[in-house]
Amino acid sequence: MGVFDVPGELKGQPRVPTYDTIIRNGTVVREHGLELADVAIADGKFIEIGPQLHGDARETIDARGLHVFSGVIDPHVHFNEPGRTEWEGFATGSAALAAGGGTCFFDMPLNSSPPVLDGESFDLKLAAAKAKSVTDFALWGGLTPNNLDKLEELAERGVIGFKAFMCDSGIDEFPRSDHWTLHQGMEKAAQLGLPVAVHAEDQELIDGRTLEARTLPSHAAASWLASRTPLAEIVAIQAALLMAQGSKCSLHVVHVSTIFGVNSVSEFRSAGVDVTCETCPHYLLLNVHDAHHVGTAAKCAPPIRIDANREMLWQAVIDNKFDLIASDHSPAPPSMKGTGDFFKDWGGVAGVQSTLPALLTCRPELPLQMIGALTSGKVARRFRLRGKGEIAVGFDADLTLVDTEAQYVLRRDDLLDRHKLSPYVGRTFHGLVRRTLVRGSTVFLDGKIVSKPIGQLVKPA
Repeated sequence: MGVFDVPGELKGQPRVPTYDTIIRNGTVVREHGLELADVAIADGKFIEIGPQLHGDARETIDARGLHVFSGVIDPHVHFNEPGRTEWEGFATGSAALAAGGGTCFFDMPLNSSPPVLDGESFDLKLAAAKAKSVTDFALWGGLTPNNLDKLEELAERGVIGFKAFMCDSGIDEFPRSDHWTLHQGMEKAAQLGLPVAVHAEDQELIDGRTLEARTLPSHAAASWLASRTPLAEIVAIQAALLMAQGSKCSLHVVHVSTIFGVNSVSEFRSAGVDVTCETCPHYLLLNVHDAHHVGTAAKCAPPIRIDANREMLWQAVIDNKFDLIASDHSPAPPSMKGTGDFFKDWGGVAGVQSTLPALLTCRPELPLQMIGALTSGKVARRFRLRGKGEIAVGFDADLTLVDTEAQYVLRRDDLLDRHKLSPYVGRTFHGLVRRTLVRGSTVFLDGKIVSKPIGQLVKPA
């Protein structure tokens, strides 16, 4: 139902706009600041925003005491479907995203089987996502030595960009890109007008350090950290930056874990390179001692580092050096995470449900509008998602209602992902998601998914 003139006008009464939904009395978080306002929705779009809106609606939601955020857009998840649905899947992954205030995700081309390396594999993943996701989604295509001739057909399908690993991915079907492969891929991506995202760690440095680290008496978090030093990340990031500069390719560096990495990105951006970078909540919340106590639920690559580095990453967030925050949700079954050996267990943090609460908890001085930008608005603009990422008239009505004052201890039973192996279980968070709407439809309400799959593919404009 759209806005229309009610029959009362025929009797000489004033025209009254009617909406599908009005959210009243909430504090709306917009990038220019906070405002106490009502939000009116019709046909899946924001129609009007302002104080004490007149008119009726099919549904009125009282958001008194709640903050109204634009829905979280998570540009980096591994939902692993098709082929490894037992690791996660679109149904459980999108449910957990919605429970964390998320309305759209970008699924990485691995660890699904087959990985998204050509048109046929894209079509398989698209069908699975449309059948099961309760949120909207975009799909990354892969960039490997084996599919440089397939990038154009992936672009035609509507991939959000191309993902390359500069080190071993852990998945045989998705080999790493050497420098020549990456350079060729960047040239093709530049011609296609799409960004390349890189997992930036240097494999030769990892190999050498791993031989040393495996001689240590313990294979716990500190040993894993010793095997993947900041130098491995910095060398790879700078190589990718130089290739992007030479090819005029748009570059996005995923899960930056060191202050040196983000500073390198900032320097090249200042020199005119089209480059952005992200970090993840686990690098901002946890240090190597936390990882040691949590165990391999906190194993990831790059690794969680020392506390001084964590504090510097936070300062980089505050200084606007990071463009966005992504979960890098990369789950695995308990059988692959249960030995406690950081070299044997699968590497990946399951955190898609906790991005917004983590940011609301750990730095109270971080402005809410900045959190909204890092998790939604800047993501949409970076990847050219038309009509997404803002609470603004004409945009998709993607939003989440959050009780920023609520305090709670995260329990495994609170999690909606498949295996509930979050490293944050037992932590106290501020900021409880009460409700999430995707294009005006409520998909999550008070701890439960209340919608059938309604997810749609989002393509770059």
